[in-house]
Amino acid sequence: MAATDSTPDPEREWLIYRGAGEPHDRIRALPKPPPWRDFAGRPLVAPGPDTDSSSTRRLGTYRHLAEMHRPSAEELEIINAALYLRRPLLVTGSPGTGKSTLAHAVAYELGLGRVLHWPIVSRTTLGDGLYHYDAIARLQDTQIAAGSRAAGVPAPRVGGIGSYLRLGPLGTALLPTATPRVLLIDELDKSDIDLPNDLLNVLEEGWYAIPELERVADREPEVEVLNDDGVKVTVRDGRVRCNAFPFVVLTSNGERDFPAALLRRCIHLELTKPDHERLASVVRAQLGDRLAHLGDDIITRFLERSRTEQLATDQLLNAIYLTHHAEQPTRDRLADLLIQRLDRPR
Repeated sequence: MAATDSTPDPEREWLIYRGAGEPHDRIRALPKPPPWRDFAGRPLVAPGPDTDSSSTRRLGTYRHLAEMHRPSAEELEIINAALYLRRPLLVTGSPGTGKSTLAHAVAYELGLGRVLHWPIVSRTTLGDGLYHYDAIARLQDTQIAAGSRAAGVPAPRVGGIGSYLRLGPLGTALLPTATPRVLLIDELDKSDIDLPNDLLNVLEEGWYAIPELERVADREPEVEVLNDDGVKVTVRDGRVRCNAFPFVVLTSNGERDFPAALLRRCIHLELTKPDHERLASVVRAQLGDRLAHLGDDIITRFLERSRTEQLATDQLLNAIYLTHHAEQPTRDRLADLLIQRLDRPR
């Protein structure tokens, strides 16, 4: 088991994220970034909201009883390398190995607030992650107001350009904050072939432009827009520049290779299939000690099958939860029905 903050360990003193499963303020001990990753965006905006129900679902209601991720010493070193170097963390591994959960674990332990989640599909573009400008809604509102005035009736108020613009998860993560936000770019290997290359400049430079706001910057140098948290923030001169580079977790199920240009900008972490102890920890965090003990035999069978079949941890949790409520004679049959292989039989 990983040591907690209550157990001093000289070899772990440099670690910011310790995989302890309990919040602490070690983020304050993070040193200044290396010169080539030092950003100075202004004006600073307020930190994001506290962790939400999404993290609770990932980490488990009983997370105080077990470490959800329980990272190994090598995994801890790689995660902390990404924190120190202000580099994105590319996490690869089979489905169900805890890739997405890692982002929530880091955010929860370091007190970095709500995880910004950007799920990737084949149609996703860089613009989807940065911001969305609803030009059609603005045009419609302008036409309705003009029609009302022509008819001699009170015209509805048309908001400024900021009323029709909202930052996406990537765009919000790059807002200038004193402490980093956590951004989960989930299943990047599902993307169009161009997206990994499109991400390069933004992740390297830590800023992006909003052309719609740049065009009016001489008249409106500061514009309020909504961010991904649903909170109004100020964008100055049509550009967003980060201050503390976000902790970016890019996940991949290994369905494709990424360009070398992206790989060299990331710290790579390969998550292996969990062993019995780690799976028991996951079950304990989600369902508590009692069900983890009762489901021990299902964990054993799950591990045996996973040697030759592709299975996901979600299937194990479903099986243990449901069989706990079922009659004993149907318990094994229900578990087999829920734990179906995800790959084709060879």
